[in-house]
Amino acid sequence: MDLGLEEKVALVTGGGRGLGEAICRRLAAEGAHVVVNYSRSAAAAERLAADLAESCRVKAIAAAGDISLEEDVARLFRRAADELSRIDILVNNAGVCPPCLVREMSEEVWSRTIAVNLTGAFLASREMVRHLMARRSGGRIINIVSPAAFLGSASGKSHYAASKAGLVALTVSLAREVAAEGILVNAVAPGMLLTDMTAETLKEAEDRYRRSIPLGRIGRAEEVAEVVAFLASERCGYMTGATVDVSGGLLMR
Repeated sequence: MDLGLEEKVALVTGGGRGLGEAICRRLAAEGAHVVVNYSRSAAAAERLAADLAESCRVKAIAAAGDISLEEDVARLFRRAADELSRIDILVNNAGVCPPCLVREMSEEVWSRTIAVNLTGAFLASREMVRHLMARRSGGRIINIVSPAAFLGSASGKSHYAASKAGLVALTVSLAREVAAEGILVNAVAPGMLLTDMTAETLKEAEDRYRRSIPLGRIGRAEEVAEVVAFLASERCGYMTGATVDVSGGLLMR
């Protein structure tokens, strides 16, 4: 199926590793040019951008920026627009999840999680909407959320769950706001995936996670990236404000 992504420009926050990397690779495989945003993983982002440029014959740049900082987000979008002329797709993928029970959680840990996972997505989405409206062009915004947004967490991730629940609400509200402008805003809720960020957790408790998932296995980042690519594509033209469950049946929503 031709997704109509050739020559589109996608900006993926937290794109250098894990799910972000899989999303960048999938979009580039469809011919999209990619901005690989990173905050700390400079080497990984640079390697990925170079690999995409060579293997997929697209333009790919690694661009630093802490998405929780307004000035960094503005600078990130300026660089993307300057080097690739425009941005058609934004994937709000960057996120943090330092496990900590509420009774032990500092305000700093809470605030940092909300700042990256929710405020960062707001700042990037606001910049994207401004960019698209200035161009008088439609576009796509895809937010990476979590089943925890709907199910909560009993394992020290209440701050993460709260941030993702807020992002679901932002997805719906923004979708309503910008639908008339041809800007589609959707979310994807991945379940447990095997990435470098989850490797240690799965090493200790993979059997427990498998038992909680109806399909009986841990997901792959590439499976989620397929759904993101569809939501970013021209094939997705009559869908906005939705959250797509890609959790192996954990959420079933």
